[in-house]
Amino acid sequence: MTRRLLCVFAHPDDEVFCAGGTIAKYSEQGYEIMVVSVTKGDAGQIRDANIATRRTLGSVRAGELQKSCQCLGAQHAVCLDYGDGTLKKLDIQVLVAEVVKIIRQFRPEVVITFGPDGAYGHPDHIVIGEATTTACSLAGDPRQFPTQIEDGLQAFAPTTLFHSVFPRSRRLMLETLSKWLVSRKSRSGATNQIDPLEFVRALLLFAEETTMLNYSSDRIDVNWYPSGFYIIEQGEMAKDLYLILSGRAKAVLEHEDGSLEVLNDLEPGNFFGEMGVALHQRRMAHVIAQENVTCLVMSMTEAVLFAGRGSDATITGGADRGSEAAEAVIDVGRATHCIDVRDYMMNKINAMSAHRSQYPITPEMFPLDMLKDLMGREYFVQILPRPQLIDTLFLETTREQGV
Repeated sequence: MTRRLLCVFAHPDDEVFCAGGTIAKYSEQGYEIMVVSVTKGDAGQIRDANIATRRTLGSVRAGELQKSCQCLGAQHAVCLDYGDGTLKKLDIQVLVAEVVKIIRQFRPEVVITFGPDGAYGHPDHIVIGEATTTACSLAGDPRQFPTQIEDGLQAFAPTTLFHSVFPRSRRLMLETLSKWLVSRKSRSGATNQIDPLEFVRALLLFAEETTMLNYSSDRIDVNWYPSGFYIIEQGEMAKDLYLILSGRAKAVLEHEDGSLEVLNDLEPGNFFGEMGVALHQRRMAHVIAQENVTCLVMSMTEAVLFAGRGSDATITGGADRGSEAAEAVIDVGRATHCIDVRDYMMNKINAMSAHRSQYPITPEMFPLDMLKDLMGREYFVQILPRPQLIDTLFLETTREQGV
């Protein structure tokens, strides 16, 4: 008997972040998988004008869902046409009936959808999660939606229902990214210059998604510095990674006698500050704005208005937002299941890049180790069958186990 997995989400691309690696993993193991998006995502962003207009975005994103599912190995991709952003205005029974019909047609053993938090509070996510959860409880009862039974469908109840969840991670993307920049520079001897048009846009999108979905705890800002400003001071603790978006700066070494030595010029597309972050060292040089400079700044601390500057400053920033250290960097919260999908990260990133209208990226833009570190595990809460309460704190063990 073929084992089947059904994933029901609100928008094209939800499947990637909620369960992309899980889909790829179980597809490889021979499971038959269907991904359903209840809307075409036609109210979403248009991040590449060469791909879509507002008029065409819905059909474009429906096509992107097909491509994404091919990358993940899902055999079936269904894109319905309920209005993006309007699900909470619908009679929820309409959506329940739709999902019940899909369950009775596809007959999945396992269903995945959103939990009551909607991942990050999106109203469409919350509604379709509620509708799918209700549908899983009703689909096995032939008295529910009897016209479907009259049309030849048979009642069917999935064995297991999971809600996708995103536990808060204390990992910091800036630490992994800094280590990659340092290793890249040492291997090639090249400067840390990235195409400022493509990579910066991709990094901004990626940083937004990873922080919104709790993959990382970085604080992300875009800051402006006037000409002559000391962006970094030599000797300060390294807690920030910078990427120049516009303007120019220079790295300057201050010797013990007070003389200054220009080390190198920095321009748009250059990272700086990665060495101190990667090696957990104090800053080895000043970075001074040569003209008005705008930087993308990734920080491991909360912003503090009264933070001091210089190597002797005692108040240098707010509380640390995270760390790469220790296994306990993920607060799994309500999660009952954790799926290791690191071996399927390329499937997941290829699927993300298939949603080109939303994520104009290429898989090679980011270091694979960073992606595995941030997105290599997917978390779920088992809803059905309801986990049973255990009435003892001590599990039975055998004498051979030493008890």
